[in-house]
Amino acid sequence: MYVGRFAPSPTGPLHFGSLVAAVASYCEAKANQGQWLVRMEDLDKPREMIGAADTILHQLEAFGFEWDREVIYQSNRGEFYSDILQKLKQQQLIYPCTCTRKEIADSSNQVGIDGIIYPKSCLTHPLKANAPSSLRIKTSPTLIKFNDAIQGKIVQNIANQVGDFILKRADGLYAYQLAVIADDNAQKITHIVRGADLLDSTPRQIYLQQQLNYVTPQYAHVPIASNHSGEKLSKQTLAKPIESSMANQLLYDALCFLGQKPPLEIKNVTLDEVWSWCNSNWRLTNIPNIRHVQCKASNLLAKDN
Repeated sequence: MYVGRFAPSPTGPLHFGSLVAAVASYCEAKANQGQWLVRMEDLDKPREMIGAADTILHQLEAFGFEWDREVIYQSNRGEFYSDILQKLKQQQLIYPCTCTRKEIADSSNQVGIDGIIYPKSCLTHPLKANAPSSLRIKTSPTLIKFNDAIQGKIVQNIANQVGDFILKRADGLYAYQLAVIADDNAQKITHIVRGADLLDSTPRQIYLQQQLNYVTPQYAHVPIASNHSGEKLSKQTLAKPIESSMANQLLYDALCFLGQKPPLEIKNVTLDEVWSWCNSNWRLTNIPNIRHVQCKASNLLAKDN
């Protein structure tokens, strides 16, 4: 069975960019007679907005989304992630690191897709005494390849382009890369449709899946909505929250953004009729295979001062 999911981070209400990802994952799941799950990726408590998780669920309900299982919250799954780290430790694949960002920047001149590449200092030298430590996974210079259903063939050398990345932070928080593959496997996710801002992270996730003998889902990364400056719509760029009173218009805009060419009548019918049209007409192949698309509706971009 096809099992898809939508996994927002509760750092604020849903905005148009997150609506696009929700619509794409939902429509693809329903077009394949599959299940659609919702997961709250609320690991990073310092960035979480109080009440945002409930707001997101209310927004989804107001737009007619229906999920097929109980919502899970990553903040409740620390013991589960700890067990997975223990498995990696038994395979001698992870090691502690006490380096600060400044120390890494001062000791490495190799730049990858996310900035300075960690030079494996703590793998080859003694750790600093009484310093908080993160946990990193050892990477090998092998190519990770996969075919993205929208973006095409992706190839990445993890060791040369990313380096030994963190699975648990020095402050004790589990890293996104670990939690996402653990939960995708536990929930038996078969297909992942999400924003292209996560495309560069996917090889890391596939690498982890391979080390843990997990089945790799099929991936499809939709273009991310950006503002007039080319910045991704987000809380940081002051993207407006979506409003249930504009549900039809916003769903129409999201479908247009995704290349689906919905009829104008969608703006004036019931939400059940909107989703019925999607079930019959949704085509993943219509989505443009680019990473960024500028959002043209100025009323969706920034909150009023």
